[in-house]
Amino acid sequence: MTQSYDLLITNGLCVTPSGTVEADIGVRNGKIVKIGVPSGASAETVFDARGLHVLPGVIDTQVHFREPGMEHKEDLESGTRAAVKGGVTTVFEMPNTSPLTDSAAALAEKFDRAAGRAWTDHAFFVGATGENASRLRELELFPGCCGVKIFMGSSTGNLLVEDDATLEKVLTASRRRCSVHAEDEYRLRDRFEIAEKGGHPRAHPDWRDPVSALTATQRIVRLARKTGHPVHVLHISTAEEIVFLGENKDIATVEATPQHLTLEAPDCYDRLGALAQMNPPIRDSQHRAGLWHGVQTGIVDVIGSDHAPHSLEEKSSPYPRSPSGMPGVQTLVPIMLNHVNAGRLSLERFVDLTAAGAQRLFGIAGKGRIAVGYDADFTIVDMAAKRTIENSWIESKCGWTPYDGMQITGWPVATLLRGQFAMREDTLSDAPTGRPVRFNDSLVPAADG
Repeated sequence: MTQSYDLLITNGLCVTPSGTVEADIGVRNGKIVKIGVPSGASAETVFDARGLHVLPGVIDTQVHFREPGMEHKEDLESGTRAAVKGGVTTVFEMPNTSPLTDSAAALAEKFDRAAGRAWTDHAFFVGATGENASRLRELELFPGCCGVKIFMGSSTGNLLVEDDATLEKVLTASRRRCSVHAEDEYRLRDRFEIAEKGGHPRAHPDWRDPVSALTATQRIVRLARKTGHPVHVLHISTAEEIVFLGENKDIATVEATPQHLTLEAPDCYDRLGALAQMNPPIRDSQHRAGLWHGVQTGIVDVIGSDHAPHSLEEKSSPYPRSPSGMPGVQTLVPIMLNHVNAGRLSLERFVDLTAAGAQRLFGIAGKGRIAVGYDADFTIVDMAAKRTIENSWIESKCGWTPYDGMQITGWPVATLLRGQFAMREDTLSDAPTGRPVRFNDSLVPAADG
């Protein structure tokens, strides 16, 4: 009896939990139903992936899409459109919007805004404050919420939890692993004169120095141990933090970003000025080497883009009034594939950092691997393609990328959500089909306590 499918992906090199194998994949009703399809099978759609690699759909667990309140920089439609153009199938969006995403009503509004407009599947963080700590356990189980975000250092927006007492309160009250922006606000305030006197983004890594990052990371890990509550430390920027977090893997997981792994001070500030300004800062080659050590030894658990766009007009403000943040969701896949081709990590490690790792840390249901029963989310890439990243390719409202003019090898050629093409050969589908992400702990009754 001939088997029929909605979609057949044929002749591709598939990165599966069992290794990289040449296999045909059969999809039915948005799910993977067969790996290694018998000859003679039929399908409504057949995609010949000969010469291409078929990866699990890439999950970007840190983006800032600025809606509501700052839609001139980005919105949920344009940000998710940029994501699928770059091969990303799922995003976790941050809560430092205006108003803040710190309540059930704010979460509901975001999902309402995303309905029918989001090109990717999506989840939203809830922001921790001293006022909402007692409600965090309930808020975390809001359908589609990916967890709690803590800002220990000030950045774009007004979410800030700087003192240990409130941090301990948040950790004690929450249920899931908390994601943390770890910079020490007290030290940043004491050292702000360095930024003012510097008058150029070159001063940014001096003001927000490695000690500011390491101190905050040590504080949050100490509190995690005290409360017995695990944390996920975002956008690590220093070699010292990698060493420290490597000693504390039982309680703390680690995110690195493509920009901290790719750009280098002082060159990036000399070339790009404020376009290279972000929090925590891009640092020198010693710290970048330390981050790669973290990737190569397994200390880093996930890669997130920390996509945080601002307009060119805003970025042209004199430092330190220029805002921190840069776009990155659309360039995550090509930049990291270029690193794969340069021998800095394997393609299998890339998949672990951008799919399987996110699934493990956040308990995502049905995503993160090419396996029977999982969502048919795929990022299909041409590892031999040579391209130049250009501002004209960027879908983000900001219209720029710090990698403009960079020649790379490795490119996303198709993005599929639940067996449907969202992007194919740089061309987007007719309409967005993104849905809220499901989490394993939201599929069962909440634990007491």
